[in-house]
This record gives sequence, C-alpha cells and structure tokens, in this order.
Amino acid sequence: MRLWLLRHGEAFPQAPTDAERPLTPQGRQEVLHSAVQLEGRPIAAILASPYLRAQQSAELVRQAIGFRGAIGTVPWLTPDSDPREVIGFLDEREDAEILLVAHNPLLGDLGGLLIHGHRQQPLPLRTASLAELEGDFAAAGLMNLLALVHPT
Repeated sequence: MRLWLLRHGEAFPQAPTDAERPLTPQGRQEVLHSAVQLEGRPIAAILASPYLRAQQSAELVRQAIGFRGAIGTVPWLTPDSDPREVIGFLDEREDAEILLVAHNPLLGDLGGLLIHGHRQQPLPLRTASLAELEGDFAAAGLMNLLALVHPT
C-alpha cells in the first residue's frame, strides 16, 4: 500500500466557522507545488475532509494530475478526528494507492502512528506538505516514510 498525506494549503484565518475557511491565493500555489509529486502516480482514490480548504486542495490536485474519479468526502478526516478510525478504513484497502487531504493535528498524528507505532512523534506537516508512506498494509508502526515534501 502507498499512502499519500496532504495537508491543505494556507487558508484565510477568518470565516463564519473553521470549516468554512477558504484557501488563500498562496495556499492554492502551495497545493499546486505539492501536486507535482503526484503526477503519473496510479492514485486509486482521493479522500478529503468536508472542510472547505481541504475540498479546495483536493480539487486542485485532482485537476493538476488529471484524476478522473470523484473526490470522496469523509467525516473522519477533520482536524480532531481519531487516527485509528482512518487506519480502520485503510485496513480494507491494502493494495491501493490513496491520497488523503486533511488537516493537522490529524495527519501529523496519523503519520506518526503509522511510522512509529505511537503519536508522540507526529509528522511535521506545514500547509500543503505532502508525505509518502509505504507498507504492506496500514497498521501502527508498520509503514515507512519514503518522502516528506514541503512547498517552497
């Protein structure tokens, strides 16, 4: 299994709710910079948080890499979701190459859990950072970090 973790691009600091914060122009550029890493990859699914900035980031990636499928919106990719719920979903998709577009602290905690087996060493993800993990299946401590790319 190959798992890609993309933190959304920079978002405006204010909106009626946190979930409604849109990407800034800089955030859009950050996401496009990271999307280059995904060109030519056999992505089977793009799953995103329901929050606006993650949806916008996922759509930018979808367009940039020519992904023909729909973006799957899932409720367990919000900032404070439990990484174990994400692992439970991934457990049934061991042969796939999947992109998750979401937030910190969730993605940092998820990456740390998958790589180290615990959440005390989260992945250091800035806006639009992209992590590439690989393993036979998604389980705590059983995936390897192949790359961590931060947009410039």
